Amino acid sequence: MGRARRARRIAATAAYGGGGLAAGIGVVGALGYGLLKVEAQIARKVVGQPFDGAPDDNGTYGAGAGEPVELVVLGDSSAAGMGADHAHQTVGAIIANGVSALTGRPVRLTNTAVIGAESSGLELQLANALDRVPRPAVAVIMVGANDVTHRIDKAIAVRHLETTVRSLRALGTEVVVGTCPDLGTIEPIPQPLRLIGRRWSRDMAAAQTVAVVEAGGRTVSLGDLLGPEFYERPHEMFSADRFHPSPAGYARAAAALLPSVYAALGVWSGDQEEERQPDTRRGEGVGPVAVAATYAVRDPGTEVSATQIAGQARGPRGRWAKLLRRPRLPLLARQPAPDPVPGPGSAQGSANGSSPDGESKATPPATDGDPAARHTIETD
Repeated sequence: MGRARRARRIAATAAYGGGGLAAGIGVVGALGYGLLKVEAQIARKVVGQPFDGAPDDNGTYGAGAGEPVELVVLGDSSAAGMGADHAHQTVGAIIANGVSALTGRPVRLTNTAVIGAESSGLELQLANALDRVPRPAVAVIMVGANDVTHRIDKAIAVRHLETTVRSLRALGTEVVVGTCPDLGTIEPIPQPLRLIGRRWSRDMAAAQTVAVVEAGGRTVSLGDLLGPEFYERPHEMFSADRFHPSPAGYARAAAALLPSVYAALGVWSGDQEEERQPDTRRGEGVGPVAVAATYAVRDPGTEVSATQIAGQARGPRGRWAKLLRRPRLPLLARQPAPDPVPGPGSAQGSANGSSPDGESKATPPATDGDPAARHTIETD
């Protein structure tokens, strides 16, 4: 079963109240979960616990006229900032300063993330945040790694995330979710356990993407915590415990999330952003959300959000979604998109490189026809 189909199935199970460990994993899945348990034991021995906690980054950032923009951060230790040396080095603080710089208004950060949190803790975190900020402008959520390492059923984890996103959207709050990071980049974990962690975490990220977009939010793929830097320079991008990001790692993660926060707040143009069309030179496209999710997990920093084709929000394979690479890396730094293969009203994509675990990195193809669907993803 392809990752897109698995993501659709997990998200659908979450939406309809299904799930359960025994019903969902089977023989191969049970073996994977068993190996992940061993992985977690190895991690505890090799990585250690040198940190007492995370810096308290709650407060007001930036300056300017007007009421502060209310930013809420929810999630696990990465959202809390474990591994950062100072409050201004956390993802939330970096995003707060960035929003303030672009809007010319102060930003008040309310961070209720909890070290070690699973997705099941998001509702309580949200309740705690709303006690202090009744109607946030934007919420950033980073969660999923502990669900994988603690062997939480994916459908159950995704259901808690989707419920939280829907609650925030009901308040009019924009939501940006950094999906489950790639556990295959944790250097002290040996193979083949690292490979299994990579595959499970990518499946979690794809399912999170489907559920979040269906709930009205947008996702940003954190992948291997955003870029080959983490794979190639782990001693710089990871903190002293060799597990959590360093201040440089958090800065890289925030740099990928921040453009999506800008877009969600509509601050690119000073009003609600006029969404640009996908650019095939950057491997962007439009297609069913589950398919867009599979592209996103292969390419860290990619945003997935809901869109329409010919005025329709849904197609035969679910909600239409737009895949964008908002961090504007130079075009020459990327491999050119492959020539489209002719087909009935669309074009098939082809592989364009591979990741360290051998999974291909596909580039979304282009199509002709309706301008809203000009760069449609059709592969699964």
